[in-house]
Amino acid sequence: MRILLIGYGKMGHTIERLALAKGHQIVGALTVEDAHKLSSYSTQEVDVAIEFTSPDAAVNNIITCFEKGIPVICGTTGWLQHLPQVEVKCQELNGALLYASNFSVGVNLFFHFNEYVAKKMQQYPEYAVQVKEIHHVHKLDQPSGTALSIAEGILNQYPGKQGWVNDKTASQDLLGIESEREGEVVGTHIVQYTSSNDTLELHHIAHSREGFASGAILAAEWLPGKQGVFGMNDLLQL
Repeated sequence: MRILLIGYGKMGHTIERLALAKGHQIVGALTVEDAHKLSSYSTQEVDVAIEFTSPDAAVNNIITCFEKGIPVICGTTGWLQHLPQVEVKCQELNGALLYASNFSVGVNLFFHFNEYVAKKMQQYPEYAVQVKEIHHVHKLDQPSGTALSIAEGILNQYPGKQGWVNDKTASQDLLGIESEREGEVVGTHIVQYTSSNDTLELHHIAHSREGFASGAILAAEWLPGKQGVFGMNDLLQL
């Protein structure tokens, strides 16, 4: 496959290395300074784009890919307030987008198990639920996109909760998400259910970025030829 990388930071470099090892071709790697060059690409030289940039750039990059007919994988977080606009553009332009807050297969299985456990645990109000995420000090957004996906899965099963707050909370109406930035931690996510008698935890620890990069390449291999907005549940058939 001919892959265009939009964003060429640590994740872009890891995707490039793994994609080349699988026999794919990297036809371009656009840095922030190269963003204006995206419109010069077309389906004549690109089969799929993989976008890891910043929240303020992601939407324009995605829509440009739709306009050029290029299927796009997006792993940028922090822009989902614009998702309805992106979905409309995708339909208008017959585009293809697969978005994920985290492309790790293990994390997406974690999401699946998280909803299952939340559905069971909400029947036992003596257990208070909290989310915690830990990432490297370079990560700008908090909570992490992965933590927000975890929170959404919990809130779907807790109709009494009105939303989340980025802090510990004793409120019954809110889900607390505690965020820590520490060293070079790749990513740790914990869902904790605590009662006066015991504690139950779901725990995921990422050991390297390669799990994220491998998942993004898997998504890039799957998306071409499809139309619409997809997620990892579609790819993994969860």
